[in-house]
Amino acid sequence: MSFGDPNNPYGQQQGQQPGYGYPQAPPVQQPYGGGYPAGPTEMPGITKAARIFLYVIVACQLAVAALYGYTISEFDKAAADLNGTESEAFADLGKGVLGFLLVLSLVFAALGLALALKYANGANGVRVCSIVYGAFAIISGIFTIPIGLITLIVAILLIVFASKSATADWFKRPRH
Repeated sequence: MSFGDPNNPYGQQQGQQPGYGYPQAPPVQQPYGGGYPAGPTEMPGITKAARIFLYVIVACQLAVAALYGYTISEFDKAAADLNGTESEAFADLGKGVLGFLLVLSLVFAALGLALALKYANGANGVRVCSIVYGAFAIISGIFTIPIGLITLIVAILLIVFASKSATADWFKRPRH
């Protein structure tokens, strides 16, 4: 009776291995802690390129803002040549519109800079915001041709590179 009671349905039967008829598999060891696959440890080249594209768009927006500032300063000289109250009102309206566009360009540049700085340790929201930012940069580029042509091309590349799976893996990696 070394195998226990033969009438016990829960005891081990003679000649059988434990496991109830299923082959025993070696225990699976997870390569990473917690059973989650690890993401890339270094920023992929595509992601680095997307970050650089953000910096280029920021530089283009600053150049556009400088162009708006220069145009505002020249507006007074052009308005001085025109006489009349209607020309002054037109000049004031033009300066107001250009001032608004200047501030908008500076805010847009600041948002791009904030996104680019978050690429090192940001979550997936940074990637999604980069794609949306690229879409708005395309619209901005259309309205600010010739400098906007650079913005337009780089923004398209930003959207493509930020949408790649390697970039998604970078932003979805576990952080310890």
